[in-house]
Formats: sequence, structure tokens, C-alpha cells
Amino acid sequence: MAQKSKARRQAEARYDREAAYTPEAAVELVKALSTTKFDEGVDAVFALGIDPKKADENVRGTVSLPHGTGKAVRVLVFAASDKAAEAEAAGADIVGGKELAEEIGKGGALEFDVAIATPDMMPNVGKLGQILGPRGLMPNPKSGTVTLDIESTVAAFKAGRVEYRNDRYGNVHIPIGRVSFTQDQLQENLATVSDEVLRARPASTKGRYVKKAVISSTMGPGVRLDVGEIEDLAKSIR
Repeated sequence: MAQKSKARRQAEARYDREAAYTPEAAVELVKALSTTKFDEGVDAVFALGIDPKKADENVRGTVSLPHGTGKAVRVLVFAASDKAAEAEAAGADIVGGKELAEEIGKGGALEFDVAIATPDMMPNVGKLGQILGPRGLMPNPKSGTVTLDIESTVAAFKAGRVEYRNDRYGNVHIPIGRVSFTQDQLQENLATVSDEVLRARPASTKGRYVKKAVISSTMGPGVRLDVGEIEDLAKSIR
């Protein structure tokens, strides 16, 4: 077994799985508790007091991280003619129309992170719901991925916009960067996603909205966040 670093030992000595930490302390711990040789991703998870079975209580959208995710994002665009050319010029990795949709429907590789479509492509793309939907890759007007503004949408996702949606348990997972990011970069990204999730609260939701919030690195333990502190952090950027 590899010997633990001094920073890791010190971090574990002051880490309590049941305690709720300030955003600053939580980010500091996540960075200190990462001991892998690769640059781990850092994610925030919000357990929400919603009923995922009710359509009007589902939470979904996109948020642009001020410092990006630290990951190269592969963007696919379903478009034809001028809009296809616009997508290619904006830096989309995969561009195509009806033929591309048919290829994916027949089992084509899903080597992309975000799918964007022009409205006229949706009759073809809609047939891929059972393939793209479970993977969170289905273009949707609510998340801004069904649009005619192809150029700026592709650019935004390439620059650090991420799509989010609650899972069947009411949890929302959002990447906030990588362990190599500075303390300030991770805190600013966390503030941005926290504000987004709070703003996305469905009007029909009753009672406590954010029940629990945790951040962690890919291979590291979850560090619980003080929900009150998270709300204050979100307010600080408004």
C-alpha cells in the first residue's frame, strides 16, 4: 500500500463524514483528500426535496461555469445546410442531419458529451429517445439544446456550459472542475452551480428544497456542505 502523504494524513485527521463544512473548508478538504496520480474531476451533488415522478417538480437546465470543467467537451450537432456549416465553423466535433440520426439509431458510437439540434431536426432526433434519453444526451428546448442559435450554443458548451437534470431519486449531479483547479476557481464554480440549482426550484415544490449537498473528487470521499452556507455563497454572486 502506498504511503499516505502528510497533507492526506492531516486532511483525514480533521475530516468527519457526518459534519457539514463551509464551502471553503469543503473544497480545501476535497483537494487534500485526492491522492491519485491523475487529475480527478470534482462534482457537486444536491439531494433535492422534489418528487421526480411529477413532471412539474423536475429540475433541468444548463449552467455556464466561470472556469469551465477542465475537460474537453465533444459536441454533436444535428443540423442541415447553413446550420450545419455554422456548427462546423463554431467547432462542433460531429455534425450531421437525418443520416447521422439514422446511424446512431442503428447502434452508431455515442462518442460525444452534448447533443444539440435545430428544431427541424427533432422529428428525426426524437426517434432516438430510448438511446439518448437514458444517457442524458437528448436535445431539449428546456436545456437550450434545441435551438437555431447554433454558433453561440456550441461555443458555450465548449467553454464550460454544462447540462444538468435530476435523477429518479431527486439528486442533481453537476461537475465543478478538477482537483488541479485553484481553491478560488472551485469555489466560484460551486457558487455558480449552487445559485443555478436554487433558482431552478420548481414553484410546486413544498418544504425544504435542498436537503443535502456534497462535493467530492472522482475517487475521493464525499464532503458534506452546510446548506445554509451554500445559500449564502449563491447569494454572494447575485
